[in-house]
Amino acid sequence: MPLNRRKFLKKSAVTGAGVALASSVAAPAAQAAEAKKGSRPVKRYSLTVMGTTDLHGHIFNWDYFKDAEYTDAKGNAQGLARVSTLVNQVRKEKGRGNTLLLDAGDTIQGTPLTYYYAKVDPITAEGGPVHPMAAAMNAIGYDAVALGNHEFNYGIETLRKFEEQCDFPLLGANALDAKTLKPAFPPFFMKTFRVKGAPPVKVAVLGLTNPGIAIWDKAYVQGRLTFPGLEEQAAKWVPKLRSMGADVVVVSAHSGSSGTSSYGDQLPYVENSAALVAQQVPGIDAILVGHAHVEIPELLVTNEKTGKTVVLSEPLAYAERLSLFDFELVFAKGRWAVESVSASVLNSNAVADDPKITKLLKDDHDVVVEYVNQVVGTATEPLTTVDARYRDAPIIDLITKVQEDVVKAALAGTEYASVPVIAQASPFSRTSEIPAGDVTIRDLSSLYVYDNTLVAKLMTGAQLKAYLEYSAQYFVQTAADAAVDVEKLTNAGGRPDYNYDYVSGLTYEIDIAQAAGSRIRNVSYNGAALDDAQQFVLAVNNYRANGGGAFPHVASATEVWAESTEIRTRIAEWVTAKGVLDPKDFASVDWKLTRGGTPVF
Repeated sequence: MPLNRRKFLKKSAVTGAGVALASSVAAPAAQAAEAKKGSRPVKRYSLTVMGTTDLHGHIFNWDYFKDAEYTDAKGNAQGLARVSTLVNQVRKEKGRGNTLLLDAGDTIQGTPLTYYYAKVDPITAEGGPVHPMAAAMNAIGYDAVALGNHEFNYGIETLRKFEEQCDFPLLGANALDAKTLKPAFPPFFMKTFRVKGAPPVKVAVLGLTNPGIAIWDKAYVQGRLTFPGLEEQAAKWVPKLRSMGADVVVVSAHSGSSGTSSYGDQLPYVENSAALVAQQVPGIDAILVGHAHVEIPELLVTNEKTGKTVVLSEPLAYAERLSLFDFELVFAKGRWAVESVSASVLNSNAVADDPKITKLLKDDHDVVVEYVNQVVGTATEPLTTVDARYRDAPIIDLITKVQEDVVKAALAGTEYASVPVIAQASPFSRTSEIPAGDVTIRDLSSLYVYDNTLVAKLMTGAQLKAYLEYSAQYFVQTAADAAVDVEKLTNAGGRPDYNYDYVSGLTYEIDIAQAAGSRIRNVSYNGAALDDAQQFVLAVNNYRANGGGAFPHVASATEVWAESTEIRTRIAEWVTAKGVLDPKDFASVDWKLTRGGTPVF
């Protein structure tokens, strides 16, 4: 393995309490912009806080699934190497001693690069590698990073090893030890900036993560960690930070601003609560928002208790944007006060990669490129997800077939061996394609982009009907005589593609002319109408099994088996064992869209 950066890292300057002291030069504005109030000068200070979020393992502007430079229709560019160039520019303009660099989480999952160093050449192995994201973020000089929900996808051991390799704290004020209810990670980070001729400025950063972790990564965190709501913990910690002398309080929150949740009413907390934190908790000046993967250059929220404005910003995911919070402080009545805050975003497509980051991580990148281009089989014909969200596509049947085979084999010889096994899968991607000919790991990885694992749940026919009915809410109601526009047919109510499920092993129709809740027709199993009382084993991914998407019944259903091997890996194993990827071995027409009994397609 590459040796240029692997073995030795300097220790973080952060103490166990999450506090660090940094010597800084006076801001240029503090010297040049002194105003007069009577005969006494008013001291001023300018601070810029930079922020990224939802990096998901993107270091270079590279698409591992296409084995090519990343491009999209909007001309975006990705990767920490680009962000590093932007950060360098801001530091040069503002003075490095007048800036902070933060992240709002979801760092170590999301690309074959991060998967490789979690599973193939894991950082947890004896003498193992330094995680590429730790190496890159250390080199760029991040000050603090909030925990994202995807930080927990590979288990606590991997997360702790990543934490150990970072020169910055991983913050999570609402990630608590389940037994002691004390913070399991540093809740905050504090930095002191020296100002010539005036007292120092103390800036506190409070890190908050997502309560949905308790659902999505239940297998790893149950009984070990608990995740109370963001508002509750912010209300506890912000006054403490102020009492410790913080002149500026910034929150880095892995939580969107919409006030919505994707897991229904299973927890008494709001998933996307950053704006609620701003509205309900006094004493916060700005919030770096994450988790939602939307771009918010600047959002102003009025605190309902103080009437003060809190400034929020969310940079686009995958290092496509860098948020800037520009603070102006004034020293009056013996203390520093925030006079104004504004936010904006910088676009990574405006700059080139930082050669320092390119040189540092090129070896790791090259290893992963070689890995994902390994040939594991041969396809007899092209398979694509381009229309998989509204037609039963063979490429999704491949996923369900693999899941069925794995669960059937696991249950052989058990009391559930005779129970019929069916499976769910979602059309995660609209662009995945397995070409005819050689099939590589990257082809299969593009089909299943998440690191989900497999769970087997016991469900009845009636419960499965309700499950299908809920899934069918994904389609926009379309009258029998109306033209069908496939670009407007799906994602009703903003539901993402990953929260629409196929269910194999059953046959059924979805009547999109009907209102949501009354669409599932002619459900059958083995050619006969589905018996509401019949039992089935549903092979389901862990996200759905734990309640992700709030599908009915599945989270509370009896679990008869589960494993920690990724579904993506199971697909690669299945294809490798077969050698030939032929739709006749897995494809079936299980469902179709209809209107009044007439197929839409």
